[in-house]
Amino acid sequence: MKAVIQSGGKGTRLRPYTMVLPKPLMPVGTKPVLELLLKWLRRHGAHHVYITTGHLGHLIRSYCGDGGQWDLQISYTEEAEPLGTMGALSLLRKELDETFLMLNGDVLTDLNINDLVADHRKSGAALTIATSRRDIKMAFGIIEQRDGWVMRFKEKPILPHHVSMGIYCVEPSILKLIPNGVPFGFDDMMYRLLEKGLPVRSFVHDGLWLDIGSVDDFQKAQGMTWDDPPTFETAPMTFDSVIAS
Repeated sequence: MKAVIQSGGKGTRLRPYTMVLPKPLMPVGTKPVLELLLKWLRRHGAHHVYITTGHLGHLIRSYCGDGGQWDLQISYTEEAEPLGTMGALSLLRKELDETFLMLNGDVLTDLNINDLVADHRKSGAALTIATSRRDIKMAFGIIEQRDGWVMRFKEKPILPHHVSMGIYCVEPSILKLIPNGVPFGFDDMMYRLLEKGLPVRSFVHDGLWLDIGSVDDFQKAQGMTWDDPPTFETAPMTFDSVIAS
């Protein structure tokens, strides 16, 4: 199966570090996030990976080359202007002619890709989203009211949600919904699919998932060894100490 790694973003949450390094090349231990992702894909049987690039894309090309060092074939696209998560796929319409994986270039996980793909194919969905539970703490006290009277109050409650892991199994049929040459985000695609009544599935993953674009998750990742499977090895290093090293 082919895979697309989205690596064109500017990594604004990790500035100023991502002003000199693209987010997928941020180090986790001694390896860039992108290398760990490529090895994870290869372990699950991927052979051809497309990397979409934009911000500092030349550094990604220089580091990864043709992928031969990981027994992979790597091809690249270059966005003159940011096209968004789904808009970047418009550059790969001819190549993505069968069910494919798409993932953000800043995720680390122990998700079993084979299970995700099997569930997707069995369901007949146009798009399957790998999801993980995250407890989100509200920054404000919540007021429940009726006719101007306060009925209930919750002080900064913690609300459980299933969120996208940034990993998807995709049917090529949905590529025709993507406009050419304009930004088109994942949110735009979701609204379009639901509006047209096309089936979208959630594949719930109860294991490890880290969003390296988040400073908190980036720090957590530093205390792990990313062999197979990943395990906690030492106390997490600080964000500044990792960059300095």
